[in-house]
Amino acid sequence: MEIRYSAHPNDAKHYTTEELRKEFLIPQVFIPGEIKLVYSHVDRMIAGGATPVDKPLKLEAGKEIGADYFLARREMGIINIGGKGKVKLDGEEYVLEARDGLYVGMGIKDVIFESENPDNPAKFYINSAPAHTSYPTVKIEISKANPRHLGSLAQSNERTIYQYVHPAVCKSCQLVMGLTILEPNNVWNTMPCHTHERRMEVYMYFGMGENDRVIHFMGEPSETRHIVVKNEQAVISPSWSIHSGVGTSNYTFIWGMAGENQTFDDMDTVSMDDFR
Repeated sequence: MEIRYSAHPNDAKHYTTEELRKEFLIPQVFIPGEIKLVYSHVDRMIAGGATPVDKPLKLEAGKEIGADYFLARREMGIINIGGKGKVKLDGEEYVLEARDGLYVGMGIKDVIFESENPDNPAKFYINSAPAHTSYPTVKIEISKANPRHLGSLAQSNERTIYQYVHPAVCKSCQLVMGLTILEPNNVWNTMPCHTHERRMEVYMYFGMGENDRVIHFMGEPSETRHIVVKNEQAVISPSWSIHSGVGTSNYTFIWGMAGENQTFDDMDTVSMDDFR
């Protein structure tokens, strides 16, 4: 498991392009036949991917967590963006098609990922945050997620936000997670941008062509920086940082938050006059 430390905004504004990418970008979320996880000291969020191919993959705690098993004191959200697969939780099996999600509560000991077809493996995207109690496991198809249609073609940001792990759908301790789909000919995911001092956030971009890119804006509103993001890469956003992207084409991204509250609309919108 890779460790990422917290960064003070006064330090981050001096980072070079290489340093920004090293601290905030997860360049390869899905590695065939492996579980790739990044442990961020920002709100103790873990983000990564499980890509089983020809054999199951078991989720282990690792020294970084310091527990007997991964979900001993954690909860987890999973969204599959690949082929059909299965997640086994203490022997109980959940089949996940593409864009199916799963909330897994604290206390589940054995977590095993499998793909149905090695030639089209599942890609299980994972977000995990500390938990204080155990809530029931819930499978969440995209049809059961809470949709919110926002934006317009005129502003190049028409999109539908699907809230998966969210109080409107299921109970969780602090994790909030969902998926946003941009309509064709729309490229901005949120503008005007915002911060939320109460929560950090991770974006994982996918559904992009080989030569497409997203320019992900980050940093304090008055000291913005950018990271160029390819398909199936993720960006860690501290609470003090904006998180807004514009693509060379439309795309989809998964967002996950952890922190003080689960109020989706609790955000501090940045005036365009203050955006630098």
